Amino acid sequence: MVKSKSEVDDKEDSDGKEHKCPSCGSTTVVRDYQKGSAVCGNCGRIIKDSIKDLGPEWRAFSQEQRENRSRGGAPMTYTIHDKGLSTKIDWRNRDGRGKSLSPERRSQMYRLRKWQRRARVSNADERNLAYALSELDRMSSQLGLPKNVRETAAVIYRSAVSESLIRGRSIEGVASAALYAGCRKCQVPRTLEEVAEASRVDKKEISRSYRFISRELNIHLDPTNPVYYVSRFGSELGISGEARTKAIELIKKAKEKKLTSGRGPTGIAAAAIYVASVMAGERRTQRDTASVANVTEVTVRNRYKELVEELDIDVNV
Repeated sequence: MVKSKSEVDDKEDSDGKEHKCPSCGSTTVVRDYQKGSAVCGNCGRIIKDSIKDLGPEWRAFSQEQRENRSRGGAPMTYTIHDKGLSTKIDWRNRDGRGKSLSPERRSQMYRLRKWQRRARVSNADERNLAYALSELDRMSSQLGLPKNVRETAAVIYRSAVSESLIRGRSIEGVASAALYAGCRKCQVPRTLEEVAEASRVDKKEISRSYRFISRELNIHLDPTNPVYYVSRFGSELGISGEARTKAIELIKKAKEKKLTSGRGPTGIAAAAIYVASVMAGERRTQRDTASVANVTEVTVRNRYKELVEELDIDVNV
């Protein structure tokens, strides 16, 4: 019978020093890997505590898995042009102990950093990726987008580069279009206007680039669900969870009656929130609702009239 790792006698430490119980003098030591301690197998005294586990953080269930897996540092990411696989020299002029470097070493580190930057970006495609992905990261931070959206947008942009779709188009426009496509793919609602505010190009350029890359890369996305906007708009307006839930119910009923077809999702969401806030006794003005949704008051007025009439809602607006 094969013993488990915690049952194997561990007479020596990782530095080669032999364990010996100070109470009974026994050298039979059992290593408890879950608690990170070494225990005497004779009397039960804890000989050593808080032992660091230097083994891998993964489990292998066969010899093949054990051979193919090993520690590889930080995880790979598509948001960096070299996928995060290269090394990086720290900008602080300090050694491993935190002491300042001598002037000679500082000069040497300066030259090493310079050649490191040159080595990481060696051709035009890598320079393109480095600039575009830094723009993606900047816009994502400004819009408060999660990591999965950034990764998805980076993958879309890399696909556009590999298909030579960037030539003749601005890098900022295609990067913004990839970010917008990533938002829609991950169901994180951001409008073209919001992406354009964070970008260095206008809405027209982003929409043109988006249509082009979605056609060339066969990106098929469903229309944005107005429900995705309710939580964010409701939070900015400060309405309760009850009113938000009511707005989601109104949108679902409107979808069943095909009232959302051909309508902008932000306008539908704004109108549903406006009606729900009135029904919940938390009235918000049409101007405030339109401002949060970045639509006109006329749009909110027309959409809420359609909802009230078609869904037969009795509200005192």
